[in-house]
Amino acid sequence: MRRPLVAGNWKMNGSTTAARTLLDGIVGPVGGLRAAEVAVCPPFVFLRDAATQLAGSSVALGAQSLCEHESGAYTGEVSGAMLRDLGCSYVIVGHSERRQYFGETDALVARKFARALATDLVPILCVGETLAEREAGQTEAVVTRQLAAVVEGSGIGAFAGAVIAYEPVWAIGTGRTATPQQAQAVHACIRGWLAAASATVAAGIRLLYGGSVKGANAAELFAEPDIDGGLIGGASLNAGEFMTICQAADGRKG
Repeated sequence: MRRPLVAGNWKMNGSTTAARTLLDGIVGPVGGLRAAEVAVCPPFVFLRDAATQLAGSSVALGAQSLCEHESGAYTGEVSGAMLRDLGCSYVIVGHSERRQYFGETDALVARKFARALATDLVPILCVGETLAEREAGQTEAVVTRQLAAVVEGSGIGAFAGAVIAYEPVWAIGTGRTATPQQAQAVHACIRGWLAAASATVAAGIRLLYGGSVKGANAAELFAEPDIDGGLIGGASLNAGEFMTICQAADGRKG
């Protein structure tokens, strides 16, 4: 059985005090989980304090992005090695907001994915379609195109050290959520596409759903056979709501 994973993406939210309070509300309850893994991905400026606060707990630390380059004259960027030095074990790669607002192409995302692996970080690769693409029946074509760019750069075997998050762009921050059946269909497509190249990789990789997951719908989503947890946005900013989601993943069967 694939171990469930719930990762909280705080996006550009919070303050030093708010971050400490939020983590205080997560660290204790996480100790009561039996199976699910939990990670938090705060903004860069909170990573050091978060690493200190999470020391000795089972909560993993992740970042929201990284630079494609190892080091050098790239003002404003943060390298994978720097993130590892701060105690990160995960990094989000290719989030739809990075693609939409900052012009990250499939090729750039693929290079960031490779850089994450090169610095011993587990990339959480985000893929997903816009509403227009879904309505045009292009969901599978868009998602597999995004995956193919990574395979072209790093090979199918690289996914053995990665996580994939399906995030329908039309369901992020909108309050709209894909039905469990819609989400499962895309997750099954992703796993099937990977299986065509490597059945072993496809069977072992964790596929997360991200798109307005809440405590009220988490259990139903996570009950689907190919949904192994969630990449949680707004709901991860409320410790109680986030832990309800984590508990739903912890009770997942299959």
